Amino acid sequence: MLIEVKHLSKRYGNHQALSDLSFSIEKGQIYGFLGPNGAGKSTTMNIMTGCLAATDGSVTIDGFDIFEDADEAKKRIGYLPELPPLYLDRSPREYLTFVAQAKKVPASQRKAEIQRVMEVTQIADVADRLIKNLSKGYKQRVGIAQAILGDPEVIILDEPTVGLDPKQIMEIRDLILQLGKSHTVILSSHILSEVQAICQTILIISKGKLVACDTPENLEKLFAGSTTVELMVECEKGKLQQILSCISGIASSQINELEDGCCSVRLESSRSDDKALCREIFFAFAKAQTAILQQTVAKASLEDIFIELTTTHAAPKEEKEADAE
Repeated sequence: MLIEVKHLSKRYGNHQALSDLSFSIEKGQIYGFLGPNGAGKSTTMNIMTGCLAATDGSVTIDGFDIFEDADEAKKRIGYLPELPPLYLDRSPREYLTFVAQAKKVPASQRKAEIQRVMEVTQIADVADRLIKNLSKGYKQRVGIAQAILGDPEVIILDEPTVGLDPKQIMEIRDLILQLGKSHTVILSSHILSEVQAICQTILIISKGKLVACDTPENLEKLFAGSTTVELMVECEKGKLQQILSCISGIASSQINELEDGCCSVRLESSRSDDKALCREIFFAFAKAQTAILQQTVAKASLEDIFIELTTTHAAPKEEKEADAE
């Protein structure tokens, strides 16, 4: 594994910001740290980059401990905090020259490396303007440029699109996708669509605990059993209950009697194959010569999963995540 986070905890007085957090980061993927504000995302990133000490636990980058082997570990990391550490009275070129010196980029390579990162982040056209006069989007690009200076293996971005307009957000997303082709990228966000659009693996953190870690597709499959079917049928309640009793995999049902001899019903199913379930429902009602006037199917979306995991810590999900770690 490229990064190993083991049993990480952080306390501020009586406040437990992180609690026994463990996960692994593989090489060559874009990871998304997703969670509500205050979940512990920035704290985790600050510890991973050596900017903040942990109360307990360890972080290794390519085998080097972030605190015991700080110099070697930090060589492999480029970091953009939520508030980019920019010198506003300098130009991007001057600022990146300072960063290159701080990162010990060899003097013979410095000019070419600065030009490279400016071209990658598309800031070469504003290279000699004062940073304070740049737009928020350009300032963020300068921040990303300093993160990738020296070509680190891991790029960590804390809320990289916060405060940007929709056009700037799309541009930064495209830049992150480009960086993901040659680097391992870890970014944090509290915006679900942000993470879903660009990340191959999602880590969901809530109240300082990791509650899920998987691909977006696998997370949705994990919760696929929560398929909901809503029907409106031309049938009285007693007969409807008899028909439903013949259908397998229905965990619960809610029936409401309507006017004109109709009923609405909401079915919660434990079955993962919603097409097979709908087929069985159709034939069960057809056999009873009962008309289905309306039918809709809803599966748990990633948004539903996020809300459920960050509002409650259900024991089964924590156990599954512990196994994954």
